[in-house]
Order: sequence, then structure tokens, then C-alpha cells
Amino acid sequence: MTIAMFPRNAAADLVQWRDADVRKPLVIRGARQVGKTSLVRAFAAAHYRRFAELNLERSAHADIFRRGLSVGETVQSIVLECRVPPGPEPLLLFLDEIQAVPEAVALLRFFHEERPDIHLVAAGSLLEAAMAAAAISFPVGRVQFLYLRPMTFMEFLSATGDAGLRDALCQVPAPAPAHDLLLKRFHQYALVGGMPEAVARYVDSQGDLTEVNQVYADLFAAFRDDIPKYGRNETARRVLSHCLDSAPYEAGSRVTFHGFGGSTYRSREVGEALRALERAMLLELVYPTVAFQEPLMPEPRKSPRLQFLDVGLVNHRAGLQRQLIGMRDLTDLHRGRLVEQVIGQELKATAVRTDVSLRFWVRDKAQSQAELDFLLQTPAGVIPVEAKSGAAGKLRSLHQFMARSQAPLAVRLYAGRPDCHDVANANADYRLVNIPYYAAALIPRYVTWARALGT
Repeated sequence: MTIAMFPRNAAADLVQWRDADVRKPLVIRGARQVGKTSLVRAFAAAHYRRFAELNLERSAHADIFRRGLSVGETVQSIVLECRVPPGPEPLLLFLDEIQAVPEAVALLRFFHEERPDIHLVAAGSLLEAAMAAAAISFPVGRVQFLYLRPMTFMEFLSATGDAGLRDALCQVPAPAPAHDLLLKRFHQYALVGGMPEAVARYVDSQGDLTEVNQVYADLFAAFRDDIPKYGRNETARRVLSHCLDSAPYEAGSRVTFHGFGGSTYRSREVGEALRALERAMLLELVYPTVAFQEPLMPEPRKSPRLQFLDVGLVNHRAGLQRQLIGMRDLTDLHRGRLVEQVIGQELKATAVRTDVSLRFWVRDKAQSQAELDFLLQTPAGVIPVEAKSGAAGKLRSLHQFMARSQAPLAVRLYAGRPDCHDVANANADYRLVNIPYYAAALIPRYVTWARALGT
């Protein structure tokens, strides 16, 4: 199976963009190898007869934008270069690796103003780093953004040919007969991850992890090769390389910058390196909040939790694959850090039109150990989420949050079946919604289901 054959949920957002009354150039942001190019090519094949693709890392394509041509002349040059057939149908123009040519980024605003008839999509892997170096920015108000991340569990099920199981997952609650198989498949997803090439190799090799590991080894080599592109000097590049190598071991855990990964590097050096990797969308520093309601303001002086790009990469680098094989409950593995990584990855991927920042809660009290895994901002308000096995009575941090917030409902993600029940303790009464962690992306729908049961 080729990567281009994988259905991606973001394809529906591309169709909405194509059909919109007001259409601006669309910039797809995402880390290297998450499937940006394949997504656009599949979209073009399904919906356009006239398509032009330029890779701006190729000198012949880059020169078109470096000659100071007008928008009209640029379009003529592209049509000739790509041998686009004539016709009245709209032209989809795809500018891949746009970060390589700042002049192309600057020209986006003029495409919006002068040639709105052209459907323009741009993509790049190191946009923020390249644009900061060139001291340019995207034209405010004249472009739209789409954020592409590794494949979700739903997309993984489609890629592995489990369409029926995907349909079962989308039911709320999931049918009882499908639960055990969904749990098994989610553990496979947590093992393999969501990088499209790794999933393709997993499918083609019928589950050979040595094939998957080769993909991840090559991916990490490519990430390392990118280090000179966002390290300003040799010292910065050494710190960046160390932080990239160490980050998978720290995924799902709270980190301190000073001495990160067992190094002797100072807090400032590590902070700059981790933020550079964050701009490259290889990781996210998830800062806690002490708030109970929106806005969930981050607390930058408190230690952040590290969210890495992909759980499959984490498993490969941190040597967790053997422990995952045959695992019955992810909350028991790696002190619960791996399940936080994969759930965070699912939650990030549910929003493709905005770059949603993850949040977790800590008690605003010195020496307090109370910590809640996630706070989700939904149309129904802030939903506290804890990923934990065991009885509800052991959810001490969740009880503390509910007592102080007086929120009516909370979510526990675990390996069990969907259900909900009322919790009563000395400080708070609330409804607890127990959701299998394979359905983390569907939390808002499960909350609606639980509220309907309580009416």
C-alpha cells in the first residue's frame, strides 16, 4: 500500500476550503514526513483536472519566484513549466517546501488579491525556522492554515483495512462486542505510531517491526540532518542534537531545562533548543495551568510536560516496543507516561484548522503533588480528563480538582468499557464518564452521551 492511498481526515477540510465562497491561499503546516505532500496529491487527483506542483527546493522551480515577476507572469511561467492543460476548470497550484524561497511566501498575499481564481496550497516542514532566519512572516489575514500531524487511530484503522472497526469506534458508546478488538488495535497503534511511511511499511510487511524500525531510524537521521537549518552556531547545534536525541525518553513526563537528558547544559541553552524543536513541530512543551475555567492561562514558571511528535518514534528510540507487545493496559506502562503521550497525540490531531495547545492542571499550592492529565476546552466548557486504571476512589487529583472547581462532570480514560456513574465524596458530587482510551478523540461526543443519560 502506498502512502498516497491512505485516507486522511484532513481531506474533508481541503474540500471545504475548495468550496468556500471566500478562499485564501492555504498553508499546510506540519513536521517532516507527516504526509503533507501525499495529502495534497491525493486531493488533486480526486478533485482537479488542472494541477501544478512545484518543489521550491529545486532550483528550476525556485527561480520562477526569484525573478521578480508579477503574479500574472509567475502563473504563466508555472503553467509552462508544469505543462498544465488548458481549460476553464480551476487550477490547483501546490508550492511544496515553500520555506526554501521567502519570495514565494511574500507573493502569497498577491495571489489572494489578484488571482483568487487560482486554488493555491503551500506546505513546508521548517517554516517557522526558515522564516525567522529570513525575517519574513505570512501575510496576516490573506492566508489560511491547516495543521497536519501523524495519523490518528481512526486513520490507522482505515490504513490497516479495519473499516468496520472504524465504524464501531465512531459509535458512541462503542458496541460491547467490538471493545476487545478495538483495545487490541489501539495497542498496535500505540506500538507502531502514526507516521505514514511507518504505517505503510507495517501494513505491507504484515506487521514486521524490523521494517518499521528501519523507517524510524531513517526518520531520525533526517531530523538530525535538519539541525543545521535551525541552529545558529555550532554550540547551538550540539545542544539541539542532544535535546532531539533525549526528547523521546522524556515524552509524557515533566521536564526541567537545566541538565536536560543528563547533560551539563544550562537552562537557557536547553530552553532555546527545545523551543526551536517545538517550532519545527517535533515536540510541544505542554505547560500546566492552575485555572479551573477558561481562559486556561499557562504557568510558564512551572515545569512543562514534554509531548513528542509521534508515539511510534518514542517507542523506537526509548526501547519500549518489547514491553508493549501483549500489553493489556497502557496505563501500567512506563509509569503512565506512554498513555499520556498517545492520548495527547490524539487530542492534538483532532483539530486541523487551529494549533490547539494542550493543557494539564496542577494545584496552586507549594509542594502539592496534585496533577491532572488534561483539561479540554470544548463548546460545553472545560472538561477535566484523567488517564488512569483502577477504581474511581484512587483518582485523588481528579477529586481535588472537582472539589475546587465544582464542575459537574469529569472524564476518566482507561482500558475498560464505556460507562458513567455519579461520584459522591466529602467535597464534591459529580458525574464520572469512563471512556476507553482508544476513543480519546471522541471525548466531546461521549460527554454529550453521558449528559443525555443523566436527564
